[in-house]
Amino acid sequence: MTDSLEALRNRMDGANDLRAVVRTMKAMSASNITQYEHAVQALERYFATVEQGLIACLKQTDVMHSFAQNRKVDCEATNCGATNCGVTIIVFGSDQGLVGQFNDSLAEFVVEKLGQIKGQKNIWVVGDRIHGRLQDANLTLEKCFNVPSSVEWITPLIGDLLLATEHKWASNIHSPLYLFHQRPGKISGQYKAVMNQFLPLDSSWQLSLQNQPWLGPSLPQTLGTTELTLSALVREYLFVSIYQACAESLASENASRLIAMQRAEKNIEEMLASLQQKYHHQRQETIDAELFDVVAGYMSDD
Repeated sequence: MTDSLEALRNRMDGANDLRAVVRTMKAMSASNITQYEHAVQALERYFATVEQGLIACLKQTDVMHSFAQNRKVDCEATNCGATNCGVTIIVFGSDQGLVGQFNDSLAEFVVEKLGQIKGQKNIWVVGDRIHGRLQDANLTLEKCFNVPSSVEWITPLIGDLLLATEHKWASNIHSPLYLFHQRPGKISGQYKAVMNQFLPLDSSWQLSLQNQPWLGPSLPQTLGTTELTLSALVREYLFVSIYQACAESLASENASRLIAMQRAEKNIEEMLASLQQKYHHQRQETIDAELFDVVAGYMSDD
């Protein structure tokens, strides 16, 4: 059944309105990508500073052993009583849709990698969409957090995550912590699911930092209690690591949404071109029919 001219015009108006919405979302996604990428770049410089502080502390060979012993005392003081407090898994996904395969590919990656991780797993997710995907995969999820809507809201989220992780970390310094998220690729619009382990703070972690060269002209020294300094630096190390994962995830999410909006805009443009062609063709047919009626009426009068 052929649409009327009015129906075609209404469909064209609706497509134009949808195109305006898509273009607005494209602009917002492009702007968000820039601010999240800038946040990641700024973190890299700050992380280098924190890492130098850790190297300075860990150059004192007995510090980490004393630090670990203090954590063991804290564990006994809290009556934890567990030799293994479980594995903490944090997965960064999205709260909103229109992101293509962003959550689906991440969920598949998480399910695959979790099979390689031993121990009891405490899974925390950031984002309702990834929460649903992992539930569909029959995973038991412990906590769910909201995705930050801007750079300013990343810090409060990381603060909440750190409070929860530090409770476990204070109980057992050897409790593992894994982060799963999407990382932006070198080509615009591409991203890749990654997994990083940031805990436990074991001897291999200590040695990896101790073996790094000190960049300053003189040997490093710490002021005050070295254990307290190390504890503060470790907190900053975890803060920067989780913050970076969150910012990379948000940049990837907006990159995926930008690509989805570009595809949507292309489809709308093609649909508009088809509707305009139909509209002009049908309008011409209507005009021709009216002309034929006029000519036929004139001929019949003669």
